[in-house]
Amino acid sequence: MGHLSVFNFITLNGYYKGLNDDISWHRHGQEESEFASNAASTESILMFGRVTYEMMMRYWPTEQAKQSVPAVAEGMNNSKKIVFSRTLKKATWNNSQLVNDNIDAFVRTLKQGDKNITILGSGSIVTQLAGKGLIDSYQFMLDPVALGDGTPAFKGMTHMLDLTLTSVKNFKSGVVLLNYVPLVGKRDTGGRPAGQV
Repeated sequence: MGHLSVFNFITLNGYYKGLNDDISWHRHGQEESEFASNAASTESILMFGRVTYEMMMRYWPTEQAKQSVPAVAEGMNNSKKIVFSRTLKKATWNNSQLVNDNIDAFVRTLKQGDKNITILGSGSIVTQLAGKGLIDSYQFMLDPVALGDGTPAFKGMTHMLDLTLTSVKNFKSGVVLLNYVPLVGKRDTGGRPAGQV
């Protein structure tokens, strides 16, 4: 079975992006770059919503990205990428596949394979798939930053998502990497204690 994980930056007050999709607040120093390089070396299918996909596509194929963080750029550009969108007409970034509908069914089928899958950013996709119980683990890089406004990591969530902390990694910048898995058995996907209706 494939493992579906989420990787996201997040602020102290729960935003994964600021106004106008701003992520310049994320402290991405040498230590974080090395971590990202190691993560990019693993063969994982990358999954995006349209907004994140287009933002990533504008940066990672550029010479600036290839010179600044070559290992991450190589991993991003060569990985298989899936973008969910009802408005995109085609996905032109290398090794990209466009999926227009039936997201849940597509992900369930994809997870039948042996490839790991990582959702980057893409809050609406995270919320939708978390609500269906399809996400196996969550990685949040928590920045010591609070924003006045932005987009919450789980915007639109209609139930409580119960998670268990599995590990913590501290970076010298003050960023903390938090790893979570869903708390199985205690609550159902509707956010109610198991057994209640």
